[in-house]
Amino acid sequence: MKKSDYELSAKILRLANRGTRKAQEKARRAGVPVYYSVNGQIIEVKL
Repeated sequence: MKKSDYELSAKILRLANRGTRKAQEKARRAGVPVYYSVNGQIIEVKL
């Protein structure tokens, strides 16, 4: 891959992470639990 491809991938990942954090914060304020899948197991996190 070219350097520009890595830079684009990093930018997309940053945007995705930012969106995830915003969604988690919104869910936390609403009192909605957040769910994760870790090694195929669903984990509920009450923030």
